[in-house]
This record gives sequence, structure tokens and C-alpha cells, in this order.
Amino acid sequence: MKKLSIIALLGSTLAFSAYAAEQISPEQASKYTKIGELSVTEDGFTMTDDGLSKKVDEKGGKYYVITSIEGQSEHKTINADIYK
Repeated sequence: MKKLSIIALLGSTLAFSAYAAEQISPEQASKYTKIGELSVTEDGFTMTDDGLSKKVDEKGGKYYVITSIEGQSEHKTINADIYK
């Protein structure tokens, strides 16, 4: 039973990561439809690629292109275009 639970947990983790939004280049973006923009600002910046990907997922995107990063290491704003 323990093995089955572990296998199910690993399977759901792999399935989730397969659907996470992916960062692409501006050249690659030309193949997709832009559906919006995202701007994330944090103090004591802790945003990771996974965190940004999750925010893009929440807006219905599959891909994103970072258009600018502003600020210092402790306070940043990341702007990105979202694509499907």
C-alpha cells in the first residue's frame, strides 16, 4: 500500500510539471498567440522560475517571454508576455 501511494504521488507530480508554463525566446513566441501580460513585483525577491510559471498558468498561458527585469536583487519587477 505504501508503494502504491508513493507511485501515485510521483505520477501526479510528474503530470503537474508537464503542464507548467515554459519560458521561451521572443523568436519562438512568433509561433504562438499572445494572450496577455504579467508583471510581478516583490520585496526581498524570492520569485523562482517555478513561481513565475505558476502565475502564467493561473492566467491560462502555456508559454511566457520575459520582456524586462527591473530593480535590485532585493526588490525586482519582472514583466512578461503570456502565450498560448
